[in-house]
Amino acid sequence: METNNTNYSFRKAEMADAAKVWEIIAQAIERRRRDGSTQWQDGYPNPTSIQNDIADGWGYVIEIGSEIAAYCALIFDMEPAYEKIEGKWHSDGPYAVLHRMAVSDAFAGQGLAKAIFREAEKTVLQSGIKTIKVDTNFDNAAMLSILKSLGYQYRGEVYFRGSARKAFEKTLME
Repeated sequence: METNNTNYSFRKAEMADAAKVWEIIAQAIERRRRDGSTQWQDGYPNPTSIQNDIADGWGYVIEIGSEIAAYCALIFDMEPAYEKIEGKWHSDGPYAVLHRMAVSDAFAGQGLAKAIFREAEKTVLQSGIKTIKVDTNFDNAAMLSILKSLGYQYRGEVYFRGSARKAFEKTLME
């Protein structure tokens, strides 16, 4: 589904956004639990994770009007867990990583998850990087569907905190 609201902005998160971002992440944690997923059910992410994202310049939000509607961490640094993959990455060059993506319950079903991926991809290209990598839990059906629809290719399994995660990669075109 394409976003019903094209009047949004994508911007770096500020520390003043941390409480609202955490509220959105907490909603997503509960959504994962209700869906029967094990993803994000172990105390991570947490408010400190979000504050660290923002302090490191990795946090981004989609804002509609003056309300934060979605969040992601867009990281322009190596992801240590991606160095050991059961499978094979297509690209060995520089890459960006999308982590901790969530949409507010108030904006769910409006296509903002895809919008945040598209905005992240534009930001990555503008930085001169041509590859974005992401992972998700095997039981996160919504995210698996989004990744497939946006052309992300399954590359194998990576491990976070002892659990296998499905790893995906997309080569970006200008």
